[in-house]
Amino acid sequence: MQNDPIAVTLKVTGVLEKLGVPYLIGGSLASTLYGMVRTTQDSDIITEMRLEHIRPFIAALENEFYIDDEMIVESIQRNSSFNIIHRESMFKVDIFIPRPRPFQKSQLARVQRQTFQLETALSANFASPEDTILSKLEWYRLGGEVSERQWRDILGVLKTRAGELDLSYLRKWGQELKVADLLERALKEAA
Repeated sequence: MQNDPIAVTLKVTGVLEKLGVPYLIGGSLASTLYGMVRTTQDSDIITEMRLEHIRPFIAALENEFYIDDEMIVESIQRNSSFNIIHRESMFKVDIFIPRPRPFQKSQLARVQRQTFQLETALSANFASPEDTILSKLEWYRLGGEVSERQWRDILGVLKTRAGELDLSYLRKWGQELKVADLLERALKEAA
């Protein structure tokens, strides 16, 4: 289990929880949870980490992860991202410190707690299926709308969760995030 992406990611989210830092797991781990299984080279965590969290965050993880404290400081100051790498497995955890915006607040308010049975039962906050779709649509657009992997992830969640998704929420935020056209295209393809 030590090399399992979920186990490695949950080590990081466990520390964020102990520090009281709001977070959610998104990206391919979330789309795999809600959609089609695929391998991933990293995990994505969106968090509201602040400067005062850096020392205890590093202290809790530095024995198992390669961590660059200067990169973390810069990421917090610039609302960007940094990564840490699990030494044993070389699995990378990307941590995003986004600028505050309404969609981020909505995502954090709608996290879904998921529990995994590893050595013991472990839980973590994941982006909702709808927010996973919307985030992937944003990344797809930002990437020039060429990533087949992102598009497959979007369709996988839409197909697997058909009938369960809050379509009005998806359409509302699709408009706000300027991805409404991509959302409608994906909904048609997934049908």
